[in-house]
Amino acid sequence: MHSGDSIQTPRPRPRGATAALVAACFAAACGGAATTTPPAALSPDVWAVVGGREIRKDLVERAYRRVAPATPEPSEEEALAAKLRLLEELIDQDILLERARVLKVEVTDAELDKAYAERKSNMPEDAFRKELDQRGLAPEDMRTDLRRELTVQKLLEQEVGSKIVIGDDTIRDFYEKNRAQFNVAETRHRIAQIVVTPVRNPQVRNRANDDAASPAEAQRKVRMLVERLKGGADFASLAREYSEDPQTAPQGGDLGFVPVSALNQVAPALRQAVLKAKPGDVTTVSAGGGHVLVLVVAREAAGQRDLSTPGVREGITDLLRQRREQLMTAAYLAASRNDTTIVNHLARQLIEARSGTPGIAPSPPSNR
Repeated sequence: MHSGDSIQTPRPRPRGATAALVAACFAAACGGAATTTPPAALSPDVWAVVGGREIRKDLVERAYRRVAPATPEPSEEEALAAKLRLLEELIDQDILLERARVLKVEVTDAELDKAYAERKSNMPEDAFRKELDQRGLAPEDMRTDLRRELTVQKLLEQEVGSKIVIGDDTIRDFYEKNRAQFNVAETRHRIAQIVVTPVRNPQVRNRANDDAASPAEAQRKVRMLVERLKGGADFASLAREYSEDPQTAPQGGDLGFVPVSALNQVAPALRQAVLKAKPGDVTTVSAGGGHVLVLVVAREAAGQRDLSTPGVREGITDLLRQRREQLMTAAYLAASRNDTTIVNHLARQLIEARSGTPGIAPSPPSNR
C-alpha cells in the first residue's frame, strides 16, 4: 500500500503555514555561523550570505543527505535543483533564527531532550545510528537541527500565533456568508489518518523526517504509534511527526468531513473501518506491507447546522485562525527578508555557467 491507498477527500481543508514552515526548517538542517567575510575573500564554498552570515556548501550538503532518496539515484541536475531549494529554506531559517536571537527566544535543554527522545522513539538505538551513518550524519547533527526547528516554532508562536484573535462578529459573519456549507446533504464522517508505507518516498517531509523503508520497519513504526496512542499521545501531533502521506501530514492527518458517497470510493477495508468505528476510535488497516491508522473524529447526520451546533463555532474559529496564521506567517517572513541583505551565490553561479552543468563544487562566485 502506498499513500494513494489512503482515504482522500474531494475538498482539502485549508491549513496554516506554520507547521509546514517549521517542517521545512527542520528538514533543511541549519544555517551558517555568523561572520562578516568581505566579498572579495569569499570562498567557493560560500553558497549564500544572509545579513553578513555565511551559509556554506557543507551545510547544504548535510541537509541534502537528510532528505535525498536512496533510490533511484537522482541526476546531477535533480540534485542541484534540490540543493538550491534547500538553500532557500536555509536562508529563511537563518533569518528567523536571527530574529529569535534578537528577541531572546530560546529552547531549553529540557525541551530539546524531550523532543529529541520523541523523534527517535520509533527506532531502536542501533537502527537509528545505522540510519545516521548511512546518511553521513551524527546524533549531534540531529540535536542541532531540532533545536533550531523548535526555536523557529517558538518564535512564530510568539510573534504570530499568540497575536491572532478571532472575534464573535467575525465568526457570525463567516457563518452567514457560508450558511449553505453548514447544510449537510448526507451523513458524513470527520476522519484523520496516519499513513505508513514499506518503501521510501522522496516526497515525505513530516516533522521527524521519518520514512519506513521496509515492511519490517513499517510494522515496527505502527506498533510504536499504537503504543503512543494508548499512552495518551495526540493523534494530530503524531500524524505531523510520522505520517508518510505528504498531503495530510502537515494537517495533522485531518481529512475534514468525508460524506458517505465519498467513502464508497475507497478500499472496502478502509470504508468498513470508518463505518464501524465510534467517534474517538482508532483502527489500523493493513495491506501489502503498508498501514493506515484511521481516527474517526466525529460523525454528523444530514441537516442544517447553526452556531449552537457542537463543533460548528469551533470549526469556524479553527479555519479562520489557520487562514490568518498562514497569511501572517508569510507576511512575517517576507518582512524579515526585506530587512535582510541576501545574496544567493549558488543561484548566481548556476545562471552564470556558460556551458554544461556546473559541478557540485562551483567556481568562486562573481563579485559583481
